[in-house]
Amino acid sequence: MLSFCWRTALAAQLSALALLLAATMLWSCNKVSSAELLTLEQGTQRDSTQHERYQYTPFPSADGIGKIYMGREIAKVMGHLGATWLERPERFFEERPDLVLEAMQLKPTDVVADIGAGTGYFTFRIAERVRQGKVYAVDIQPEMLEIITARMQARHVQNVIPTLGSPQNPNLPENAIDIVLLVDAYHEFEYPFEMMHALVRSLKVGGKVIQIEYRAEDDTVPIKPLHKMSQAQVKKEMHAVGLKWLETQSGLPWQHIFIFEKPAP
Repeated sequence: MLSFCWRTALAAQLSALALLLAATMLWSCNKVSSAELLTLEQGTQRDSTQHERYQYTPFPSADGIGKIYMGREIAKVMGHLGATWLERPERFFEERPDLVLEAMQLKPTDVVADIGAGTGYFTFRIAERVRQGKVYAVDIQPEMLEIITARMQARHVQNVIPTLGSPQNPNLPENAIDIVLLVDAYHEFEYPFEMMHALVRSLKVGGKVIQIEYRAEDDTVPIKPLHKMSQAQVKKEMHAVGLKWLETQSGLPWQHIFIFEKPAP
């Protein structure tokens, strides 16, 4: 019995030694640096934080992705195959882009980021008013940016910058943007907290976020529920990323215009 125990202990020690040797060889072969280990650790911490920030339902809504943020389910993104709907003639009367531009109070030298630019419905209207500035047309779908690029060439527009973003980052320069425009896009962000933090970093101090959302408080607005947002929900989520609410305008037929500001640190 003692002989059996001794052999078992020896086998365990040899097994541990073999694992240590294998790990050492793997370290040597892969040349993993301490910086890379730190990056891996930070990535794991971010994944853990994101897991705590978001909840998931096994039964997503027909128009949702099953991911819950601050009490609401995130809506599915409209794909590039729906591009023609973004250019429907009646959209002007439903969304009144002229009133949106008026609320933005654009100056000729402004640098604007149109987030979820789609086909450029707002991008090109803004570009006409900021001829000495520029417009970053940001979308996560390359097909949408191809449409915008083709229209830039056809219209000889030179102050629009098509920009491919990711679900967590708009890929904009920091402290460079005067106005961020979000038209019916925010409620579709897969990572709203991360994306908004990146947008806040891109804003100059005193820069504005203009957010347009269909009114969840109004049952007569003919839009699916997950594609609407209430005033309370919008304010809560923007407050979470450090933005200061300035005002809410209700002059559009179906939407609210929310105006937020990046405060000084």
